[in-house]
Amino acid sequence: MTVTHGQPLTTEITDILVAHCGLDADAAARAPAASLEELGMDSLALLELSAVVADRWRVQIPEQAGQLSIPAVADLVARRAQPPGHTENSIVIAAPLPLVWEITNDVAHWTDLFTEYAAVEILHQEGDTVRFRLTMHPDENGIAWSWVSERTTDPASRQVRAHRVETGPFEYMRIHWRYTEEPEGVRMTWVQDFAMKPTAPVDNAGMTARINANSRVQLAVIKERIERAYAGGDDE
Repeated sequence: MTVTHGQPLTTEITDILVAHCGLDADAAARAPAASLEELGMDSLALLELSAVVADRWRVQIPEQAGQLSIPAVADLVARRAQPPGHTENSIVIAAPLPLVWEITNDVAHWTDLFTEYAAVEILHQEGDTVRFRLTMHPDENGIAWSWVSERTTDPASRQVRAHRVETGPFEYMRIHWRYTEEPEGVRMTWVQDFAMKPTAPVDNAGMTARINANSRVQLAVIKERIERAYAGGDDE
């Protein structure tokens, strides 16, 4: 249950609707799953709700909010009022920087580098920018998630910027890769900044935990595979 100002967010949304939009509190209590439209909230009432929510939580209510129940509106506000997702994970790879850079930026062969990707399709490439489709192995529900990303490398600074073009459950997803040389090898760092859509199955905090856990697994796999390639003199 999301709680703000000492009370459940659903209660706060209900109080706003009663105080500012003319909601019948008893009718709302009798039909907690009813949509705002079913509770008699017209377009003017929804505009007033949007104004109060925007002022209090800095969250925009979508135009179709009339089709949502009060708990659904509260969930939407809770998701959008969260701080955006941010992760940063790194690992040191005991191999030369040119080799680490070459292998990790060879997007066409990422299925040989990551364990989570089943297919990579290069859609367009121009200079240091590549647009590509990634398809994951099916998850526990048999769903093979797929999306299009765009990635631009900067060989001079040893940095990479990427973002999802097809965002799927994300409002946005931006990724920054950094490569720095250290005495033990090359530190490769992944920074991800994102926000989830209100309809996503997880919120920002939940996705942050998932990305952190998965990044650590994939970084360890990449480290092992590159170090093995370096030890064997195989750059592929």
